Amino acid sequence: MATVRLLLLTMLMTLLTQVTRLPAGKYNSTLSPGDSAPAWKDLPGVDGEKHSLSDFESSKAIVVVFTCNSCPYAVDVEDRLLALHKKYSQKGVALVAINVNKVEADLLPGMKKRSRDKAFQFPYLFDETQKIAKDFGAKRTPEFFVLDQDRKVVYMGAVDDSPEGKKITKRYVEAALEATLEGNKVEIAETIPVGCAVRFERARRSRRVRKK
Repeated sequence: MATVRLLLLTMLMTLLTQVTRLPAGKYNSTLSPGDSAPAWKDLPGVDGEKHSLSDFESSKAIVVVFTCNSCPYAVDVEDRLLALHKKYSQKGVALVAINVNKVEADLLPGMKKRSRDKAFQFPYLFDETQKIAKDFGAKRTPEFFVLDQDRKVVYMGAVDDSPEGKKITKRYVEAALEATLEGNKVEIAETIPVGCAVRFERARRSRRVRKK
């Protein structure tokens, strides 16, 4: 009996060890810095074209931002997205915005209007399956991920330390890009994303038919 208990205890400790070693960052339950970035394929964009991660093969780095039209935090970050794209597109960095919300204001027609109104010069993509956000572990809008040339995640979290963009003292995404482009290690690889919750659809429970 003692041998059986010892065996069960050993199995339990092994299982707990494996669970604690599952890949997850400090603030992301799915990815850790250094993980390969999940790939998206043929997501429709506001330009009427379909876009995949492989389209950006020549980019030295990629900034992926999960955003939307309806969240005030996402709206507040739009001018910073434009400035980020203007500053780094000439350095071989691609900026890709992805929306997965399925409320009326966030659907593709609204995305197209928002893109025209703000004159977005970067891809703004829609994933109605919401799979890519889940693959990245994104739970907020906006939430940023910086990918290096090998498409490893080198940073994830907030764009900077000011959700409203009024008193910025630390520009996390820019710092990650500068380090990555220079071939250096990113000092701050993860921060807490601040924004609205991604509006994931809830799985509907099927009703059981009672037998008469």
